Amino acid sequence: MPSDLGIIDTMVGFPSPDRSQVYKFIQPHLRDEESKSFTMPAAYMFKDIPPEIDPEADPVAVVLMNMDAHGVERAMVNVAKDDREAPRRALRDFPDRFIPCAELDPNGGMDTVRLLERLVTEFGVRAVTTTPFAYRVAINDARYYPLYAKCVELDLPIFVTAGVPGPRVPMADQKVELIDEVCWFFPELKFVMRHGAEPWEALAVKLMIKWPNLYYSTSAFAPKYYPQAIIDYANSRGGDKIIYAGYFPAGLTYERIFSELPNVGFNDDVWPRFLRTNAERILGLNA
Repeated sequence: MPSDLGIIDTMVGFPSPDRSQVYKFIQPHLRDEESKSFTMPAAYMFKDIPPEIDPEADPVAVVLMNMDAHGVERAMVNVAKDDREAPRRALRDFPDRFIPCAELDPNGGMDTVRLLERLVTEFGVRAVTTTPFAYRVAINDARYYPLYAKCVELDLPIFVTAGVPGPRVPMADQKVELIDEVCWFFPELKFVMRHGAEPWEALAVKLMIKWPNLYYSTSAFAPKYYPQAIIDYANSRGGDKIIYAGYFPAGLTYERIFSELPNVGFNDDVWPRFLRTNAERILGLNA
C-alpha cells in the first residue's frame, strides 16, 4: 500500500458530545429495547467505537488531526443538515480538505429536489447520499426517481446504502437486486453502493460487470472484513469500480482502519485507484 497518495475518504463524520443526536433519524424505526439504548444504532456489531468528545473540543480540529495522522488529504462530509454546524464550518474554513455531499430523504419529493439544487448552489455539493432503510423507501421505489433524475441532470453520483442494514430494521428496502432496475432505467446515473451490499457481494460484482456506472465503496467495513469477492473483482476487471470509504468516527477509528488496510490483498496497480483516483473521477474533482 503506497503511503504518499493523498487519500480521499468518501465517508467521514464529525465527533459529537452526544452521538445519539447524529442518529435520531434512525431511532423511530428501532423496536427492540437494546437498540433503543444504543447511542450508535449498530453498536452490537462494532468494538472500540471512537468515543464521544468533550463538549469543549472542536470536532473539526479532531477530524483534521486524524486525517493528517493517516495521510487522508480530503474527506467527503454531509452538509445537508441545518442543525449540524461542524460540516459546514469545516467546508468554509478548509475547502481544500473537505468535499461536500448531501444526505437526502426521497419522501420529500420535489421539495427534496429543490433542496438539492439549493445545496449545490450554496455549498457546491459534489454527491448525494441516501439511506433507504432509514426512510423506509426501497432503492427502486418511484419516490427515489425524481432524485435519481436530478442527479443525472447535475452529473452527481449518488451513494446508496445497500445490503442488510446494521441497525435492527428490515432489510427489504436495501436488497442489492433492486439496483438492477435503477441502473436499467437510469443508465447515466453514477450509483455507488455503500455499507457492504452483504450478503449479496457476488451479485454486486455481477451487476458492476453488467452496468458501467455502478460502483462500490468500502464504508462501514474494517479492512480485515472487506468481502473477498470485492477484492478479487478489484484485482481483475474492477479496479476502476471500487472506492475507499472509512467509517470514522461513526464506528471505526482511523488507527484501526489504517493498521489493517495494508494487509488487504489488492494488487499494486489497484491501490492508487482505490484510495484516490476513482473518487477523483466520480466526484469530478479534477474538472
